[in-house]
Amino acid sequence: FISSLGVSYMMLCTENYPSVLAFCFLDELQKEFITTYNMMKTNTAVRPYCFIEFDNFIQRTKQRYNNTRSLSTKMNLVDMQTEIKLRPPYQVSVSELGSANGFTGLPVPEYRGTGKISAAPHQRLEPVTLTGIVSFVLSLLCGALNLIRGFHAIESLLQNEGEDFSYVIAFFLGTAACLYQCYLFVYYTGWRNAKSFLTFGLICLCNMYLYELRNLWQLFFHVTVGAFATLQIRLRQPQGKSPDYNV
Repeated sequence: FISSLGVSYMMLCTENYPSVLAFCFLDELQKEFITTYNMMKTNTAVRPYCFIEFDNFIQRTKQRYNNTRSLSTKMNLVDMQTEIKLRPPYQVSVSELGSANGFTGLPVPEYRGTGKISAAPHQRLEPVTLTGIVSFVLSLLCGALNLIRGFHAIESLLQNEGEDFSYVIAFFLGTAACLYQCYLFVYYTGWRNAKSFLTFGLICLCNMYLYELRNLWQLFFHVTVGAFATLQIRLRQPQGKSPDYNV
């Protein structure tokens, strides 16, 4: 199999089938698929068999590649042979296929690509709403304000030796918490809701410590934005499967 632009192309063949023809077949499928479908359509696909019409091209190409003798005489295989020599296929081990779950004795596939098995992509979240965008922008604003105040605190610390360095830490921790809230809003991670509540708690603690350097309105703004962002993270859940997902 080969992978490109978030799409994987895989084929099953007999052990004596020429590797160069196998990768030529996959390369031909890849080029046709990229030409037929743009990335926007592939990235937003959630239903199974949404590209079922592409099977017509697969079947026509498969018939050509099943007749290897006539095919090899009509194709220029030099480029693919050179690429295979420069980037030898990576053989996936049985353990990487999941031998811990009882899958043993499986044939070892070949993968021409980066030379490693990449992790599964992040689970898609629900579409972003207007309130979610507002919370994202406000969180970035709070992070920027904390960052600026942190640099000012460093300047004051350098000019006055009696200044407390812990204020600098509090400002930068507040910046990191705001930016992490933005990350949690955009990407799906494990324990996402718990992380958002812990991040909001860190924002509250930082603002409590900075009570002497901020007025009540500033404290209210930062805490309210943190709570608003936490709510939006909680509301933006992963996309559910389609009702006929197993059809």
